[in-house]
Amino acid sequence: MHKIHHCIDIQIEVSPVEFDDISSTTPSESSAAIRERVVKAREIQTERFRNVKGVHCNAQMTSALLRQYAQPDEKGLARLRDAMERLNMSARAYDRILKVARTIADLEGSADVKQHHIAEAINYRNLDREDRL
Repeated sequence: MHKIHHCIDIQIEVSPVEFDDISSTTPSESSAAIRERVVKAREIQTERFRNVKGVHCNAQMTSALLRQYAQPDEKGLARLRDAMERLNMSARAYDRILKVARTIADLEGSADVKQHHIAEAINYRNLDREDRL
């Protein structure tokens, strides 16, 4: 059996949690449920790239693959365009946002990259200190 190494291109900062959030009795998603979503997302990616040599996960997508598999909907594209112009992002940042947004969509089980996936990926990008201007 082969070991599979997973590629993850998300870095985030966490803020202190408010007491009301900690003490809430509302159950959060269990670790088992999260693991199941991650496993399903990896299966989606494995299937997506089964005929693409050297590509096994979203983080490895080329620009051509991004256009094929991570093209956002119209509202998502507008959101990304606005962020690119407002934050003066590079083409590399654009590609990274699309890769992360595609992964967020996979975790949600969405066939398409939508505006809220782009928005979440932009938020993660803004927290990525390595690329901050």
